[in-house]
Amino acid sequence: MKIICNDGNICDCAQEEELNIIRHSAAHIMAQAIERLYPDVNFAYGPANENGFYYDVDLGSRKITEEDLSAIEQEMKKICKENLQFKVFTLPREEAKKLMSERNEKYKLEHIDDLPDDAVISFYQQGDYVDMCVGPHITYTKVLKAFKLTKVSGAYWKADKNNKMLTRINGIAFRTNEELDNYLKMMEEAEKRDHRKIGREMELFMTSEVAHGFPFFLDKGLIIKNLLIDYWREIHRREGYTEISTPMILNRMLWETSGHWFHYRDKMYTTQIDEENYGIKPMNCPGGMVVYKSRPHSYKELPIRCGELGLVHRHELKGTLHGLFRVRCFTQDDAHIFMTEEQIPDEIKGVIRLIDEVYGKFGFKYHLELSTRPEDSIGSDEDWEKATNGLRKALDDLGMDYVINEGDGAFYGPKIDFHLQDSIGRTWQCGTIQLDFQLPLNFQAEYIDESSAPQRPIMIHRVVFGSIERFLGILIEHYAGKFPVWLAPVQVKILPVSEKTMDYSKQIYQKLFAAGIRCELDMRDEKIGYKIREAQQVARVPYMLVLGAKEAEANSITVRKRDSAESITMQLEKFIEKVKELNDNRIS
Repeated sequence: MKIICNDGNICDCAQEEELNIIRHSAAHIMAQAIERLYPDVNFAYGPANENGFYYDVDLGSRKITEEDLSAIEQEMKKICKENLQFKVFTLPREEAKKLMSERNEKYKLEHIDDLPDDAVISFYQQGDYVDMCVGPHITYTKVLKAFKLTKVSGAYWKADKNNKMLTRINGIAFRTNEELDNYLKMMEEAEKRDHRKIGREMELFMTSEVAHGFPFFLDKGLIIKNLLIDYWREIHRREGYTEISTPMILNRMLWETSGHWFHYRDKMYTTQIDEENYGIKPMNCPGGMVVYKSRPHSYKELPIRCGELGLVHRHELKGTLHGLFRVRCFTQDDAHIFMTEEQIPDEIKGVIRLIDEVYGKFGFKYHLELSTRPEDSIGSDEDWEKATNGLRKALDDLGMDYVINEGDGAFYGPKIDFHLQDSIGRTWQCGTIQLDFQLPLNFQAEYIDESSAPQRPIMIHRVVFGSIERFLGILIEHYAGKFPVWLAPVQVKILPVSEKTMDYSKQIYQKLFAAGIRCELDMRDEKIGYKIREAQQVARVPYMLVLGAKEAEANSITVRKRDSAESITMQLEKFIEKVKELNDNRIS
């Protein structure tokens, strides 16, 4: 992966590569520790990944427990102290098979069978442990100083559910103990912010066994979702987008034309209507193409910016489902822009500026990735080169740094992905801009140019939130449920001190409600301290109005903020004015 600076130079990625080597080496050291503790083990794959490393192992009928993880970790520390050297050697295919057969490595043998007959296979050895691997690795085991084993899960051999389920042991590794401690603190904070836990506490959404992967939005969660949609509609109207809605179920012929039936079929739900095959849409773009083709278009109309808040469905494996982050249906804030080739740079820049504005509204920093042509792609080399260069030019013109993510584009075109950084440093892929020469070609879409000749438009696919459901989950964790006033499902909680001030509290509630402020009146017969703690810590309401005899007599209110123990007494009209300003201007 390359990072491209706005001066066109490639930045130094040595630290990233160093960390990858450390983590890959940690997987080998963990495997050696496992082999010492469980000599009959069989090893599958053991790579580094984004945050750490893992190894898939076959331990027969044995189940690994948390206590076992601790024992493996202690054995790893012993191996590090032994300061074993990582030695590399190569063998031709048959000799490699002989070595792995002697070590009873049946999964490695199967992997060798997948390699070419003339392959020369490299191995790394530290002490008595030998692993088939392309490397590179650290020089001595003592270099690994900061690591921790984190969890055990299941994984099918070669990610094929028809194969045996193996045990996956995960770990994390860093250059220093300080980096490790910082990561563990972030994970501890992330656990407190888990959107599933907060979602239950704040009554935002729920899941049910009757619909795995299909979230139920409760009233407070739907308030936030609709507020996000209102904001989306407002800024898109300002930017010249129209809005459409296309059917959720469309004939198979459409999906064949778009290419999704051949390139995305395993993610689609299907059904039969009138003895014909239909697909439940996993994305909105083919429907958008049908709308574009419903009437002739002139070059004078272009660019046409067309948005859709479409409910899409994708088949995700049950084991991968996770709250609002990985679901089987979600609202995609899609938009498609039809344009001429000359309009590409300006339209891409316009989308980038729009996405930048939205993420700034929520306080997100982000980095960009430019993903290029994948192996499973459609279209000519010329079209792909034009599309990739169009995205690159827009980024360069704006002076933006970006990462080249080779081979990770959509099957129909390259893309720019926006990776958000939340308040505790985690990153999330949300917005995307995809430049597409292929779908207009597949659908024979046209516009009439200045010479009255038919021409093919170019198409941008883009999302800002990505999935509104997932974006809401990210916001829950970003804010730890403490939404800014404009997004808070309940902006004000009215807390009567006793039954004696209930009538006055009802009057305050009615005035707030009439002013358009989202408020609740806590009428329970509970102590005021309990009501305040619950409003602050569970409901996470921005403002609490504590109303006792003193407030009723003076016709005033006492305001307590969510993150403060201090109280301020003021007139209701002044408070309403303040809340409306925060709300109307969407101040975060």
